Amino acid sequence: MEAVARLLASLHGRTIPPDTRLTRQQLARARRMLQAIDGHRYGASQLEIAKVIFRLKPIRRDDWQNAPERYATMDLIKDGLAMIAGGYRKLLRHRRRP
Repeated sequence: MEAVARLLASLHGRTIPPDTRLTRQQLARARRMLQAIDGHRYGASQLEIAKVIFRLKPIRRDDWQNAPERYATMDLIKDGLAMIAGGYRKLLRHRRRP
C-alpha cells in the first residue's frame, strides 16, 4: 500500500513519502555492493575496489592483508553476487518489527 501511495503522490506532483523498507545503513550497504560488483566485473582488484569505496590512502601490501577494509570488500562482493543471483527479492519485502 505504501508503494501505491508513493506512486500516486508522484503522478499527482505531490511530495513523495519516504520508502521505509530499508534503513539508511541498508541503502548505503546496497550502494557499496553495487560499486563492488561493478569493479569486480570490470576486473578491478579488491584493493582497487576498496580504495574507491572506502577512500583509502595508499597502503602497503602487508598492511592490506590484515586490513578490515579488505574483509569488508570481500563481503560486499560476496553479498552483491548473492543479490544478483536472486537475493534482491528480499529488498522488496517490508521489514517486520518484533
